[in-house]
Formats: sequence, C-alpha cells, structure tokens
Amino acid sequence: MAVLAIYGSLFASAFLAATLLPVSSELVLLGLLTSGRSDPVLLFVAATAGNTLGSVVNWILGRGIDTLQSSRWFPVTPSQYERAARSFRRYGKWTLPLAWLPVIGDAFTVVAGAARVRLGLFVLLVALGKAARYAVVIMGGLWAMT
Repeated sequence: MAVLAIYGSLFASAFLAATLLPVSSELVLLGLLTSGRSDPVLLFVAATAGNTLGSVVNWILGRGIDTLQSSRWFPVTPSQYERAARSFRRYGKWTLPLAWLPVIGDAFTVVAGAARVRLGLFVLLVALGKAARYAVVIMGGLWAMT
C-alpha cells in the first residue's frame, strides 16, 4: 500500500500540474527521489504518465474552448491563449513537445485541442517532451545526491 501511495502521489501531482492548478510536480518528484524509498524508473513513469494525462484534459477543454474560454476557472487567460495560438499557427504540432513549459505549455495543449490535433499524435508529442523533462530532473537529482 505504501508503494501505491508513493507513486500515486507523484502521478496525482504531475496530473494536476498539467491542468489548471498551480502544482509543482518536480518538487514532489525530487522529494521522493531523495527519500531513497522509490525506484527512479517508476518515478519517471508515474510523473510522465500523470503529466501527459493532465495535458489530455487540456486538449479536451480545447475542443470546447468556444464555450469555456470566458469561464473564470478556465486554466488559460485570453492573452496566454492568444500567444500560444500565434505560436501554434506558426509552428503547429511541433510546439507540443514544449508542453512542459510553465504557463504557455498548458496553452499549447488547449490550442492543440481547439485545432483538432489528432489525440494519438498529441499524446505522443506531449509525452516525448514531458518524458525528456522528467528524465533531466531525475538525472539532475541523482547527480546532486552523489
């Protein structure tokens, strides 16, 4: 049960970090990594999966952005959305590996939903970028511990 709590908490924080809540999954990841009670590979998988699935929520929101954008709770401000839309119009789906970037990365995932990027391609590109980021965080954490 403790194992599920360890990886489940990271999955949940990574999921929430990719959506509208201001959560830092990197701090949770580094805390679990430095505790020495968890496997770095499983931490990597939990963080990447949670963060990627959180971005899928943004993609779904983007599909219905016309009806949601004026809501107070919507995760992306109109100016963030417009900045991301400009970049997306210019670079298209190739912005998606940068979905890990603070603020604008979430907007990229919303814009991708609005632009009707195929879900499979979306998940692949977003997961690649998020996996690379978590790999760097874990390698940096392991390096710092030596």
